[in-house]
Amino acid sequence: MSMFSRISDIFRSNVNDALDNAEDPEKMLKQMVLEMEESVNKTTLAVANAIANEKGLERKIAKEKALSADWQQKAMQALQANREDLAKAALEKKAIAEKNWTDLGPVFAQATSTSAKMREQLDALKHKLDEARSRQSTLIARSQAAKAQKQIAQSFSGVGSDAFSKFDKFEGKIEKLESEAVAFEQLAGENTNLDQEFKQLATSGQVDADLLALKKQMGLLPEGDPSGDTK
Repeated sequence: MSMFSRISDIFRSNVNDALDNAEDPEKMLKQMVLEMEESVNKTTLAVANAIANEKGLERKIAKEKALSADWQQKAMQALQANREDLAKAALEKKAIAEKNWTDLGPVFAQATSTSAKMREQLDALKHKLDEARSRQSTLIARSQAAKAQKQIAQSFSGVGSDAFSKFDKFEGKIEKLESEAVAFEQLAGENTNLDQEFKQLATSGQVDADLLALKKQMGLLPEGDPSGDTK
């Protein structure tokens, strides 16, 4: 498993743990994106070092090849000047240069392959980071919606519904007071009607008596009318 695969697995594990245990998913999502960005930056530096190593090997090979060609040219010059000893020494230097760049060849090939793979994996990691950034707002919106849905569900299930319960009880008390007020008004109305009837009765009797007395005084009562007796 490559270094980048392990990093990717760690990201997925951290995301799952955070979503399971985080009290504030929104804050954790933002923190995870920051951690991903930091990891991408560190990985980018590692890739840059790998590329620098590759380029350094490439320069060394080119230098040794140039030295080999140069000693080859000097050996030819020495032979033209009838200096076989110098030509032999130049060819020895050429052989050393050839061995150097030949030995560096496999190392350079491995470095080239490694840096190429690291660049591909870094590109994939950057793509995942871009995807995480784009999905961050969506996940935060989903988190907020889930919180609201949870609160609604808790209210309907009786969790956190004290305010609603108190409100209903208070409304019930007001309705009771209203009913009592109506009852007292009805009772008060009945008593008032009864008193009024008695007053009317008393007033009617007095008026009849006054009318009879007035008729008697004016001599308007018929003779023999019992009402006119003055015992």
